[in-house]
Amino acid sequence: MGLSVWCHDQAGPFPTVPYTGPSWQPEGKAACQPHEYQRAGTVKLLTLLHPAEGQVRVKGTASCTNTILHGWLKAELTAILQTLPGPAIPSDPTSLRTVWEGWQADLTIKPTLLADVPPLRMLLILDNLAGHKTPAFVGWLFAHGIRPLYTPLGGSWLNMAESIQRILKRRALNGPYPTTPEQITAWFEAVAAHWNQEPTPFEWGGKRQARRQRQRERRHALGGSGAYTRTPIRRRPTLSYAHKHDK
Repeated sequence: MGLSVWCHDQAGPFPTVPYTGPSWQPEGKAACQPHEYQRAGTVKLLTLLHPAEGQVRVKGTASCTNTILHGWLKAELTAILQTLPGPAIPSDPTSLRTVWEGWQADLTIKPTLLADVPPLRMLLILDNLAGHKTPAFVGWLFAHGIRPLYTPLGGSWLNMAESIQRILKRRALNGPYPTTPEQITAWFEAVAAHWNQEPTPFEWGGKRQARRQRQRERRHALGGSGAYTRTPIRRRPTLSYAHKHDK
């Protein structure tokens, strides 16, 4: 349909504490972290992911109120819309409303559409939070041709933005000891910029799922209990009834 799909999520808070993880140290001289530290604040990470290309946009903030979150999303989404090609769907009012209504045909709660809906240009995946459903924010999305889609309750893992956040956290905070929130923000923004130089597209059933499937196939079930082992257990050969009776 020519629609751009983006995912949004918030991660954190990340405090100023020593983080465990690997480090480039000489063999036998492991990196040591202090046992005493001061909590100088926390950082919340705002994230926008484009799964088709793997491009990510991030921002570190001390708090994540609706004012801060919605302001950042509006600025980023406006910049993204300016880079998109023109809408590929019909532009007459009747066809436009039919397209919008088709996206909420099976919803339990249907947001009220605007009287004059614009061409639909983007789908935005969001977690099922109350702040994401405020009328002013949803109305702004509709006015700019953006259709919000909320993950089901208990199904936030369906939001691919959580995957990129885990990758960025591992690269930014595995091993070091940040002493200020500004350091954490700078590290997240640095790893995101490095990631965007050669991003990896995100897709369901991609290479990651193939690796997990191969890993499952290498496991051996234990007595049908649901437990597994990586190596098969050696079993003693069983004797037949006739063999045992002869002995």
